[in-house]
Amino acid sequence: MERMQKIGTLPLRSAAQVGPSRIGIGFEKLDRKVFEPEKAYDLVAATGVHYVRLQSGWQRTETEKGKYDFAWLDDIVDQIIARGMEPWIDLCYGNELYTPMAKEYFGAVGCAPIATEEEREGWRRYVKAVVTRYRGKVKWYEIWNEPDGQWCWKTGVSPEEYGDFALATARAIHEADPEAKAIAGVLCYVNLPYLKRMLDRGVAAEADAVSFHRYNANELDALNEMQALRALLDRYNPKVQIIQGESGTQSDSRGAGALRGGAWTPLKQAKYLLRHRLIDLSTDMVFTSHFSAMDMIEALNGKVGDKASYLDFGYFGVIQADFNEEGLATGEYTPKLSYRALQHLCALFDGKAQPEQLPIRRVVNPSPRVFDKDASDSRLVMLGFRRGNGTALAYWEAADLMRETFDSTVSFQLAGVKDAPRLVDLMTGDVYQVPETLVKRDDLGNVVELVNLPLTDSPLLLMFGDFDD
Repeated sequence: MERMQKIGTLPLRSAAQVGPSRIGIGFEKLDRKVFEPEKAYDLVAATGVHYVRLQSGWQRTETEKGKYDFAWLDDIVDQIIARGMEPWIDLCYGNELYTPMAKEYFGAVGCAPIATEEEREGWRRYVKAVVTRYRGKVKWYEIWNEPDGQWCWKTGVSPEEYGDFALATARAIHEADPEAKAIAGVLCYVNLPYLKRMLDRGVAAEADAVSFHRYNANELDALNEMQALRALLDRYNPKVQIIQGESGTQSDSRGAGALRGGAWTPLKQAKYLLRHRLIDLSTDMVFTSHFSAMDMIEALNGKVGDKASYLDFGYFGVIQADFNEEGLATGEYTPKLSYRALQHLCALFDGKAQPEQLPIRRVVNPSPRVFDKDASDSRLVMLGFRRGNGTALAYWEAADLMRETFDSTVSFQLAGVKDAPRLVDLMTGDVYQVPETLVKRDDLGNVVELVNLPLTDSPLLLMFGDFDD
């Protein structure tokens, strides 16, 4: 980057300043009291995210049949809204008042209320109570969490069981608030065979969207996943939208949960965040939610009375925390490198930023920077966006996050550009002017090529016009 002419840094914007966007973050597991939200509200708002995912906590809310204490959730919802963000709610998990096995599991995780009519009716009443209470405050409601995983559907994964459950729940959501949106699926990943069998139960006639989760180090398959998911949904109901509800990785190799065991670092986590969220933003999904705001215990298979079974620490947060002997996230809540990267992303990709194909292509030139030529293999990712009258190209080398770091050059051929673009490092927030020594112009003064620009495994953004205004 030393050949670039640094001209400033991105001005950061809070959630209230950004306004509506398609970027969200997870604020989950407060139904199990795993962190102190009061210390996190302002930090989360300062990232600039719009959507904040909560979990509703049936077991925490209904401790006596037919009586609901929403005080804990009321405060969270109101605090989020007060800071200019939009809460959305994942309706979960079980309740020992109705489902006996829920007494065994920490937070009643995965204990679906499906065995008896009393369980099913108790769940429907609860769903209607939640949706009625937050009418006008919460629009989107997910139906359960990762039912295609044994940890979250502990009676044995069944797309038919979940399909019937999701259909009944979606109806309850719409009965309580016709303006509310029901999200089915909530898949561990893009599980097409499971989803088809679920949709065969009639879910697409009632659900407004399907959500999925993505926990994989390689983002190159993500666009194919989205295309396949869209194609399957179109066979049932083209009006059903798509939401990415959880995607992230660890900042520490000791972490439990998804992608555990990998040699994760804060830098790799930040690269993952930028690469995956930009892929999502390049599609027509409603929004994408990064997992998560906080470091916290995973607690998906914890047993009541066996503390060791749920003290499985995850380091997915963009905010670092310590843990006490009960597993509660404590101490000073400290932003990680991924937090800064998220701030830079949110500052630019507000609700005005939309995907757009751009007349730009990669060309290969001799490159003295690498004593050879520009990178020319197939791992270059190029994503176009428009914001107002400006456009931008996000690009990076999709090098293996676990085994490679990448530093090379790339050249682009352009059309219809007069002024040399500015280059943004989304990791640092630094803004550079592309020097004229790297710009080729035709005899009319048009920019026709950018030569030997920096190329790394962390996304850079070429901004044309007033993309950042």
